[in-house]
Amino acid sequence: MFGKFFKKKKTKKKESPPLVDLEQRPLQEGDIVEALRYDLGEAKIIIAEDNLYYESLATGKRVIWVKMIDAATQFQKVRKLG
Repeated sequence: MFGKFFKKKKTKKKESPPLVDLEQRPLQEGDIVEALRYDLGEAKIIIAEDNLYYESLATGKRVIWVKMIDAATQFQKVRKLG
């Protein structure tokens, strides 16, 4: 009787957003970008601890890539340089 009311809901696995800049250019490790958040300025994409980070060239500050996602477009809030 209760099986009808208390069924487990199937959850869909969310796909991660594509790793592209605001102009939809693909990004990869080693690319230099202009970060538009967190006062990083020019930053390099690096992999550390099995995660992707933006590392500021000026200060060395690191920000994980998921914090740079633009909510409206799902693209990264960066511009690829070069």
